[in-house]
Amino acid sequence: MSLTPEQQAEIETLRASSAPTLRAVSAGMEAHLYKAYPVLDHGFIRVIDYMGDDAAICQAARVSYGKGTKSVQNDEGLIRYLMRHWHSTPFEMCEIKLHVKLPVFVARQWIRHRTANVNEYSARYSILDREFYIPAPEQLAAQSVVNNQGRGEALSGDEAARVLEYLKADSARAYDHYEAMISDEGQQGLARELARMNLPANIYTQWYWKVDLHNLLHFLRLRADAHAQYEIRVYADEICKVVADWVPAAYGAFEDYRMGGATLSGRALDVVKRMLKGEEVSQESSGMSKGEWREFQALLG
Repeated sequence: MSLTPEQQAEIETLRASSAPTLRAVSAGMEAHLYKAYPVLDHGFIRVIDYMGDDAAICQAARVSYGKGTKSVQNDEGLIRYLMRHWHSTPFEMCEIKLHVKLPVFVARQWIRHRTANVNEYSARYSILDREFYIPAPEQLAAQSVVNNQGRGEALSGDEAARVLEYLKADSARAYDHYEAMISDEGQQGLARELARMNLPANIYTQWYWKVDLHNLLHFLRLRADAHAQYEIRVYADEICKVVADWVPAAYGAFEDYRMGGATLSGRALDVVKRMLKGEEVSQESSGMSKGEWREFQALLG
């Protein structure tokens, strides 16, 4: 993780100061505030601010003017009910603001989740650092033969070494040219907004990303999944740790119903009922396509 001494000093100063407040505070989240957690070779996530906690979710669901007399067990039960029945608005009452440093190609995937507020580092105004994501050798894999947007077997030996050399050399050469185009050397130099177009998609960018808990959990359900691309999944995994401390009841329900659960189609549910009655069901008699049947079989293990 690349934090300058000045950035580290700023984080330590922020963590050393505190202010009295009347708003809801999550002790678990307070422990994470401002800390930078490393991701990939130069990236990180850190919490800049947050609003709400488990109690805020319940308060919104009950539309009450205070915590009331409900017990923690009652609150947890309510949160599980809300999650189980896909109630979304109570979870939207909690928000989080993250500072994320990530490769540009990961940012382009991430920004597909449009239900957030984003402010990205401006390469029109500032000069990007010479920092590129170079995968670890074990993350270099061939194209999958069964999934057009996935990876297959890991590369090894000379092939892996050749790919790594390409990535390092191309990144360095592109940045050298970027630097040369914007530098004076007695000339005016190319505008930064134009020079940046020469940089590869593995250069690092940074942004502030603010999102409510409902949409954050949707992001995590997709991006912390085993099928997600590794480079965005490791960011989602790190965010999961923070959310688990911030809203433990909500995150526990999310793990149970979303990450650990499954949604069945009407046909799949009918097949399960037939199986429970002892009937032998095949793909042909199930009414499902071959793809649906394959996924259904994988779900049942």
